[in-house]
Amino acid sequence: MKWLAGFVASCLPCLLLAAEPAASTRFAEELIEDGYGYAFAVAANDFDADGDFDLTSCDTDKGDFFWFENDGNGKFAKHFIKQAETGWFERHVVGDINGDQRPDIAVVKNQDGHLVWFEHGGNPKDSANWKRHVITTDLKRAYDVVLIDLNSDGQLDAIASAWVGNHIAWFENPGVGKFDQEWKKHLIDENVGETRNVRLGDFNGDGQLDLLGTARTAPLTAWYEQPKDPSAKLWIRHVVDDKSPAPTHGHPVDMDGDQDADILMAIGFNLPANTAETHQVVWYENVGDKGKGTEWKRHHIGPLVSAFEAFAGDLDADGDLDVAATAWGDTGRVMWFENTGNPQSGWKPHVLKNNWKRANQVILFDADGDKRLDIAATAERGTNELRLWRNRAK
Repeated sequence: MKWLAGFVASCLPCLLLAAEPAASTRFAEELIEDGYGYAFAVAANDFDADGDFDLTSCDTDKGDFFWFENDGNGKFAKHFIKQAETGWFERHVVGDINGDQRPDIAVVKNQDGHLVWFEHGGNPKDSANWKRHVITTDLKRAYDVVLIDLNSDGQLDAIASAWVGNHIAWFENPGVGKFDQEWKKHLIDENVGETRNVRLGDFNGDGQLDLLGTARTAPLTAWYEQPKDPSAKLWIRHVVDDKSPAPTHGHPVDMDGDQDADILMAIGFNLPANTAETHQVVWYENVGDKGKGTEWKRHHIGPLVSAFEAFAGDLDADGDLDVAATAWGDTGRVMWFENTGNPQSGWKPHVLKNNWKRANQVILFDADGDKRLDIAATAERGTNELRLWRNRAK
């Protein structure tokens, strides 16, 4: 299924694309869109079923949600999904919510505290073909979302965070024919200061996806063990790090190639520059009990003031995982950290763009079908752009 390939590219950063090893890697910067009122969020998927990755993004201020059609060579044409809807569209995720083999999109509305989804109607270029549905109106300052079938009924449910509501919850898909009603809400964790990141990974090796979550002001990086019956039993919280200030966005990924889920994380978002033990990109090695998520060892990748998000992939095609990252604030930037062969200590920093104010979400995907991972990122107030860094490795 083409939508599933896109879902993996946008949500699971351990993606490796086969390519010939490159002696050097350089990136050509391209502007995809500017003139946003407030640029936030980017995801990749194949919305027009032509075999390449398109992009989605939001203009939070203007209330616009749109997708960019890829011509197959990494040139993008803009189409609207929804226009002029108040409430602040922001982070979103793609998945087949109604089971019709097309990529739907679940998106948070930060200011409203809502979670909604848009049903792919078959012709994505016509905004009238994107039918809007409500998942919940009870998610105070909704922030992040992922999709997963938690109750094994063959339908994707949603997990989302509420950064002012200070909780993480999952929402039960009511099924086809019942999408005119809100989804039943189940709490995963509550009363945790400023919940942010939610991502999926199997941290204890039991074959079942668990949840990675962060709470910026708690501070907390933790994984939540998925219970056998998610609707009847509380999720067990396993602390990875409750000392490092301001953990924000990262992903489960096998950084050291030992077949278990480690954690990549950006820490330091929106803190003063002199805050100790922060402003960096790190990864946590799953070292306890043969990768069962019981013990974690933190490794430093590189410094990054107001680090916001980190995303891993093999950017130089040498068989190991590199990292792309964004930094927020007035001196925002986009960087990639080259893995020189030892992920515990061997990282070489490369700056892609300096003074790109309030850089936020970053993803890796293959924009032009050349089997190389490219980088896309958005930057909000002070910049308001979506840019692409095309991988031109020789």
